[in-house]
Amino acid sequence: MLSATARDKLTKVSTATITTVLFKRGLRNQFLQGPQRVNPKAPRLVGPAYTLRYIPAREDLDVLKVFEDRTHPQRKGVEECPAGAVFVVDSRGDPRAASAGGILLTRLMRRGCAGAVTDGGFRDSPEIAEMDFAVYHVRPSAPTNLILHHAVDLNVPIGCGGVAIYPGDILVGDGEGVVCVPAAIAEDVAGEAFEQTVYEDFVQEQVDGGAGLFGLYPMTDPANRERFQAWRKAKGR
Repeated sequence: MLSATARDKLTKVSTATITTVLFKRGLRNQFLQGPQRVNPKAPRLVGPAYTLRYIPAREDLDVLKVFEDRTHPQRKGVEECPAGAVFVVDSRGDPRAASAGGILLTRLMRRGCAGAVTDGGFRDSPEIAEMDFAVYHVRPSAPTNLILHHAVDLNVPIGCGGVAIYPGDILVGDGEGVVCVPAAIAEDVAGEAFEQTVYEDFVQEQVDGGAGLFGLYPMTDPANRERFQAWRKAKGR
């Protein structure tokens, strides 16, 4: 389980920084390709993955009456996704039919979930764009999920945006998109990404003031190290 300290650090770092930290550990494909934030003003996304897997729909099985079944994976998942978790939907990269809609996402929000991510599309996107909830999709999609998607599994390993996501992996989202941090290394990644962010904030300030890159980024000049430590102390970081 992700500690409160690590979670707080992950809310303060970018997905770009996290991907670099993961790259240092040999992980090159953790950034989800496609999903973008529906509401740019929504809070940052940080939380463990709770997954839903879709396969292609079939006309004799996927009819509106299936939603009357309380064990239907989509509806069951919305009611069982834990508070603080991210509802992650494997839609096989197909946004032609909705992975879910505004009512289900509102239910997730009111139950205290951290957000929702799909490599497909969500319907009711104008309303979702007004919600104070971190929602990511590829593009809006009005048609019901039953047209193309058949819900089969909950909380199993899935693919989303070309990334393998296991239940409990930590999803972090910002204005650029969503990155998946393997659960086993999430605490270490949070700490290193936070430290890198402090350093890069210093570098950004120096470069904005006219400093050159060499010896600063990466920091190989001892004089820059001293300036960084003094800057950090003054900033209380």
